[in-house]
Amino acid sequence: MQVDDIDRRILRQMQAEPGVARADLAERAGVTAASLWRRIERMREAGIIRAEEAVIDWRKLGWEIEVSVRFTLDKTQPGFFDEFLDAARKVPEVIEIQTFLGQVDVRLNVIARDMAHYQEIYRQRILALPHIADTDALMLISTLKDTAELPL
Repeated sequence: MQVDDIDRRILRQMQAEPGVARADLAERAGVTAASLWRRIERMREAGIIRAEEAVIDWRKLGWEIEVSVRFTLDKTQPGFFDEFLDAARKVPEVIEIQTFLGQVDVRLNVIARDMAHYQEIYRQRILALPHIADTDALMLISTLKDTAELPL
């Protein structure tokens, strides 16, 4: 699917203010409401717009700690990778899973209410994950840039 300047304007406006009413979005993008609806629907069908979702600030809900836990996996058993990922997906405090090529195989982003809670998660859930050969944890001190906006 070709994305034109009007589609880019729509996407920029959606990124800038995700909860904006469709009528206001159409006006800001310079199109009619019907045209806006058709274009958004076309971009959804093409997979350009995957979802419109609420972004919840977990810190405001009492989660204070964020730790990036990196894993090198034991690759000696068949199915090791899928088994690790399946188990990691079941840990509720894991908010992100990334896989890599290189020395580190997987990175989990883990949140906790405080250090005692993180210690509990780490000992009971993280270290219980299958096929771990090595692990390293990095505690987040500050986030300097966090955006999902694309330069459209």
